[in-house]
Amino acid sequence: MRVIFMGTPDFAVGTLEALRRAGHEIVLAVTQPDKPKGRGKSMQFPPVKEAALSHGIPVFQPRRVREPECIDELRQYQAEIIVVVAFGQILPKEILEMPKHGCVNVHASLLPKYRGAAPIQWAVINGERVTGVTTMRMDQGLDTGDMILKEEVELAPQETGGSLFDRLAQTGAALCVRTLEAIEDGTAVYTPQDHEAATHTMMIKKQLGKIDWNRPAQELECLIRGLNPWPSAYTSLNGKTLKIWKAVVEAQEGGKTEPGIVTAVENDRIVVQTAHGLLQLLEVQLEGKKRMTTDAFLRGFPVETGTVLGKE
Repeated sequence: MRVIFMGTPDFAVGTLEALRRAGHEIVLAVTQPDKPKGRGKSMQFPPVKEAALSHGIPVFQPRRVREPECIDELRQYQAEIIVVVAFGQILPKEILEMPKHGCVNVHASLLPKYRGAAPIQWAVINGERVTGVTTMRMDQGLDTGDMILKEEVELAPQETGGSLFDRLAQTGAALCVRTLEAIEDGTAVYTPQDHEAATHTMMIKKQLGKIDWNRPAQELECLIRGLNPWPSAYTSLNGKTLKIWKAVVEAQEGGKTEPGIVTAVENDRIVVQTAHGLLQLLEVQLEGKKRMTTDAFLRGFPVETGTVLGKE
């Protein structure tokens, strides 16, 4: 089929590549404008733009996709279907109804659960055991369209936001190819969502990573994994920011000290009291230093039992 592909981050690249390999003609890649990045603030291409240009696919980067000139531009390509994967803008009715087969979205959750932004990270943060990918026919709502195909993915015990991102990107790419095959041969089944069962997620902001030691150890362990690699969970140690990259729950209950107090320090671990249970820190990064295992950290930065983490 003639496809207009709309996507921006790394998560969308795998689907672009999969559709191309499956023999679909991607006539245009639509992505967000280039953005400055790094200390030098040099302009950087979105990942989808880089991938599209490497295959000679034309790229269009509108600031607002709902502008009349943007809609006119898309119409010129006479696409049979538009595939949308983490594009980053809401599509107007004129675009949704433009192609013969409508617009299909690849969403990284088992809809209607986790509509909205950052469903991958929230699945880890909330301690889900199973998540997945859903393809749907888009409508004017936010992730409210009829579902086409779903595939479940079990979370590993040490799953991070980053590792789940990579796994769901692969799952979504293959699922999208299957979805377009079903649409093309007329076998696709469109299932309305149960809107009453819907849940919604919020955008991930850096402040979410600030650890509140008055929460249970299990919740904090999930938060740490969900925010790895971005924006990361953090606390403070002697007035400096301490990022926590890896931790395990040592005990669900126990401890008589106040939350945030270091209860034990050994060669390879720092144990911290939480509201419910003890959390063992295994990989950390002090402000201005490299990420390292706790044993390496303790060789250069001794921590004493009784130290209070998170103290302003």
